[in-house]
Amino acid sequence: MATIENIVRVINKELVPQFEDKLRSYLIQQDKEWLIEQIVRLTLDAHSLREMDRKLIQEAKAKKRFERIYRLQKMALNRDMLVDFINKYEDYDRDRLIEQEYLLANAPAKGTALITDEYRTEKGNKFLLYCKDILFGILFGDEGTKTYLPRTGRELLSLTVPRYKAEVLDFMKATTELNALGSWQDPESVSNDSREDNVILEVEYSEVEGELGGAGLIRSLSLINNLEVNEQILYARMIVVEHTTLIT
Repeated sequence: MATIENIVRVINKELVPQFEDKLRSYLIQQDKEWLIEQIVRLTLDAHSLREMDRKLIQEAKAKKRFERIYRLQKMALNRDMLVDFINKYEDYDRDRLIEQEYLLANAPAKGTALITDEYRTEKGNKFLLYCKDILFGILFGDEGTKTYLPRTGRELLSLTVPRYKAEVLDFMKATTELNALGSWQDPESVSNDSREDNVILEVEYSEVEGELGGAGLIRSLSLINNLEVNEQILYARMIVVEHTTLIT
């Protein structure tokens, strides 16, 4: 009498040679360094793999940060540039970004999945990077990044995002992360976040004279949200810090 185990064994026996041939034909076309990397991974235990992955992630983040600092140095962000950025993109919502060919019309509906590269044009991907550079410059820019913004008092930026979307903002250094459960109910039932696993990102920074830092943060975050984070409402607020433990 046939059993499920026997049936599976027979099917596996038939498919294994085909699988082996396809695997060989695929691997023979791959880069040698990649193949060596995969063989090494197969020989490591779970702990070693985690350490290896952590090291690679840190190296990738360091590389991206170096590239961002290099772009900021070339940009030489100053007060006039920040004012131009705020004014130029003041009315750029999702519809305007589609109209100006930064974003594709078939991008995921607001309040759902992250917007990935394939839903942005090449111009849109470059613009998203630019908006993140502006955000970084407002928060952390100094003479080392050739950022010349007249700074005033200290403020605290608090930004609430779903945990699975927080990675797109991991370029922000000196960030405190707090856990939070969402309680917002979408009237249109597209993206209710009741009991959603959220993260509150807190960053202390120096405001720019004339409250331009806050205005620039709102503008850059709005653009980043419409181009990538894709929340219906991205919760962000800035509050004055009267006393701080940050010592420079």
